[in-house]
Amino acid sequence: MSDEPPAVSSNRELTTEIVAAYVRRNQVEAEQLASLISTVHAALGQLGNQPEPSVERTPAVPIRRSVTRDHVICLECAWKGSILRGHLKTRHGLEVDEYRARWKLQPDHAVTAPGYSERRSTLAKQLGLGRLGRG
Repeated sequence: MSDEPPAVSSNRELTTEIVAAYVRRNQVEAEQLASLISTVHAALGQLGNQPEPSVERTPAVPIRRSVTRDHVICLECAWKGSILRGHLKTRHGLEVDEYRARWKLQPDHAVTAPGYSERRSTLAKQLGLGRLGRG
């Protein structure tokens, strides 16, 4: 058995068949044969590897309005909530860094509503969390 992956072996066989069929019906100079084989093989290797089309994305809401005191709004679908991280992962399969890169946002663009962060901070301080030597 061959040590090559099935795709490589299959591509070689298809390349051979395509080039042989082409040469049977067309005159090809000996110097052009190597180039023809390379071109056909490369084309077969690219099948199924469609590049992602570069489409200009339009946010669901203006970026400036995506962060309010009590809510953050998803630019993908306009979902409104206190924390965006979980929504991005479950609904869109995106990490926060991927989301920021996709929309060309600053690295410090909020994914948690500022009011929510303040409420959580106040609660943690009231409970005495984060203090050393509580006792």
